[in-house]
Amino acid sequence: MNSLPHILVVDDHRQIRDSVTRFLERNGMRATAAKDAREMDEKLAKGHFDLMVLDVMMPGEDGLSICKRLSAEKRLPIIMLTALGQDQDRIVGLEIGADDYLPKPFNPRELLARIKAVLRRAPEERREAGPLSGRILRFGGLTLDTDAHMLTDRDGNRVQLTTADFRLLTVLLARPRTVLSREQLLDLTAGRAAGPLDRTIDNQISRLRRKIEMDPLRPTLITTVRSQGYSLNADVEVVE
Repeated sequence: MNSLPHILVVDDHRQIRDSVTRFLERNGMRATAAKDAREMDEKLAKGHFDLMVLDVMMPGEDGLSICKRLSAEKRLPIIMLTALGQDQDRIVGLEIGADDYLPKPFNPRELLARIKAVLRRAPEERREAGPLSGRILRFGGLTLDTDAHMLTDRDGNRVQLTTADFRLLTVLLARPRTVLSREQLLDLTAGRAAGPLDRTIDNQISRLRRKIEMDPLRPTLITTVRSQGYSLNADVEVVE
């Protein structure tokens, strides 16, 4: 059995597909290319892949739709390639479950570094919530089943969580009443350092607040600590 990481590169530009797959193969990985969603589905049905590099802008089913579909199935980690300056695509991609993103044009060495970082995280994430795995947690009137990835609100209604939502929430729940900087949160949730003007964590916090706060404009559960970061302002009870 081949132990080399197997990467699926999905991009409609042949030059990018070919150059990325060749580079990955020269650097100790197996790589397979697909030009669109149909070909991607065929490859996924026939083989096992450890990670996908996915372009956002493609004809037919685009990268955001593919990411949402595969994230719901928890198929495999995804790094998205976005056009330079397309911040909205990047934000939406992370919100619907992408593990990382890289704007085009990119340095292949940076892509390789990000692939390795996501792959290092993957074994821990296969244990779902890490130290909280298998637990049912209560906080601020809400209940989270970490195995089922199911959050229930104060009225007993299910709250839909994306992969990114769940990852951020469990990081906060594991460290209640602790101030975590944006850099710490990005490292704990994505395994990478923040870039200049990186708003990834701020956007994810805003999205999570809309799902768990009574009034997202006046948050009481996830509080902002000026010039320091964010904190989960609630006690966490382990139900079972």
